[in-house]
Amino acid sequence: MRSFRDRDYLLTKEGLFFAVVGNLHPSDRVIAYLKYVPDEAGSWGRGKEKFKRVLKHYTIPSLKETFGLLKEKYPHYLHKDPVLNIVMSFVPVKYIKKHFKPEERLKEILNTSDRDGLEQKVVELIKLISKESNVSLSSFGVTGSILINIHRVEFSDIDLIVYGKDNSYRVKEALLSLCQSSNSNVRKFSKQEFEEWCTKVSSLYRLKMNDARKICERKWNRGVFDGTLFSVHPVKTEKEFSDTYDTYVFQPIGIVKIRATVVNAEDSIFNPAIYKINQVEVMEGPKIGNYVKEVITYEGLYSDIAKEGEKIEVKGKLEKVINKALGTRYYRILVGSPEADGLDYLRLV
Repeated sequence: MRSFRDRDYLLTKEGLFFAVVGNLHPSDRVIAYLKYVPDEAGSWGRGKEKFKRVLKHYTIPSLKETFGLLKEKYPHYLHKDPVLNIVMSFVPVKYIKKHFKPEERLKEILNTSDRDGLEQKVVELIKLISKESNVSLSSFGVTGSILINIHRVEFSDIDLIVYGKDNSYRVKEALLSLCQSSNSNVRKFSKQEFEEWCTKVSSLYRLKMNDARKICERKWNRGVFDGTLFSVHPVKTEKEFSDTYDTYVFQPIGIVKIRATVVNAEDSIFNPAIYKINQVEVMEGPKIGNYVKEVITYEGLYSDIAKEGEKIEVKGKLEKVINKALGTRYYRILVGSPEADGLDYLRLV
């Protein structure tokens, strides 16, 4: 059964657009970020319906700004969750007016001849990646403003979805190959674009410029197609995970800083990105390094940037993870928590 997946969108009864976060959700509500709100002066939209983007960046400071707006006008979308043990934005199922699915929107674009210039580029890019990767068109989707049909041809980006782990790694290899080919319209950022991107990343995530460059150099899923910025986001399908939302409970301990070795990064390609670690050296915080088994992050910047055998330095929220059914427990570090207020990070050592 198709459930709520990462980067789906939800339209609420008040006309708000939320972006779904992750694949695991409570039965009666969906974890999601407020992204667009109705606004007559908004830059997104078609005809008389205009929208303003309120989540300016996918960072914790920007997310907390949306919490302020929700608290003031729509408090029923904020919820103190007993599993995550934080206040987070959720969309109760009863408030959902429409559930937007990336694969359905892509199918709609592929099956019509009445496309605007940006939708035409979506078709061309998807078909190119599909051919190069040998991944079926049915395993792709389109998200962002194009998914909810409020995009603007003049400035909107193309944000694509690829479903499934094997498909995602095949698309990764295909994109790396296309960027090196002189015969395709897919390219990496120019030197100037790359430096501008690194400067923006350094500022938004409060990283040293050298650390920002190391991270940006590893980001295979962003580029330029025929003059338009694009991104590709891997998403698991339902058959690829067995946990339910309430399998675990997460208890916050405090902010820590560690160095560790990555032993498994195969799920770092998704959201959340997960790095299994060992040889943990605690630099700041409780000395329980032997019990810290993984680093997890919802910050897309840090997905798929560290390989097995590499050392990383991490600052984030230490959490005790309790399996309610088995009674087992271990510790993890979360990068991208409201408590850290944007001061946490993951960097290559």
